[in-house]
Amino acid sequence: MAIPESQLDTWAHQGSVSQSSATYSTIKNVLEAAETPYTGKSYSVFLQGSYGNDTNIYTESDVDIVIQLNDCFQSDVEALSQAEKDAYNALDNAVYTHIDFKRDVVKVLGDKYGSDLKVGNKAITLEARGNRRKTDVITSIQFRRYYKFRSIHDQRYDEGICFYDLAGKRIVNYPRQHSANCTTKHQTTNKWFKPMVRVLKNMRSKLVEDKMIKADVAPSYYIEGLLYNVPNELFGNSYGDTFANCVNWILEADRSKFLCVNEQYYLLREASPVTWREAKCTEFLAAVCDLWQQW
Repeated sequence: MAIPESQLDTWAHQGSVSQSSATYSTIKNVLEAAETPYTGKSYSVFLQGSYGNDTNIYTESDVDIVIQLNDCFQSDVEALSQAEKDAYNALDNAVYTHIDFKRDVVKVLGDKYGSDLKVGNKAITLEARGNRRKTDVITSIQFRRYYKFRSIHDQRYDEGICFYDLAGKRIVNYPRQHSANCTTKHQTTNKWFKPMVRVLKNMRSKLVEDKMIKADVAPSYYIEGLLYNVPNELFGNSYGDTFANCVNWILEADRSKFLCVNEQYYLLREASPVTWREAKCTEFLAAVCDLWQQW
């Protein structure tokens, strides 16, 4: 028995944004205060994640913030010729690095939020308190995947962010491309994409609640990626039809060719810290189908 359209419609609704918006605004003001140690440096503060992409559901409350230092960057230069690599290697190294920047951001947030701050493996976490939602702050620098470098005046690259976990492993991602591509997909599916992401995320929450899957099987980022690969013409008419069309297509497709929403990585790969494991994707799809059929 299929899940009723009325239930799917409820799941398609976006979660509350007012408290998340207030949380983001308050923390952004703290990070951008005039007296910070990095005042005078070039940096930017922006949202990533479900709230930033308008795919948040009612059970999600975390706010994900990136503060990015733009005065230094790291790069992937594998696509360059040897002459271009030589020109790139002549650039001066930065004096104020990502290590200095993270230290200073931790101090700024620690001075403001005290024991509510925890430095985790990847993010600086601020626990929820009062009207403030739990917040993860990623301290990053710019990352450039180069396709051309003849000089600082003649270069071409895709810009992302990079940061390090506590073991020193570099993690590279492209949140701006992810957000822009989510918006484009939403528009080209006649605004069905983001509601359907929320439907699948609510189904994920139901599956976790019913102990049909574990909480780490299907992170929101990968659910967005899964639906991103579905052809635009399969969205529409009703939530039930869209669910059936999308899931049936995904089950038959060659998922090894699926891209992340940012289009910089494949969605399903075993070794990367920013890709989904095939076994977990398969487990999620099987559980979603079971939930649909057993409703």
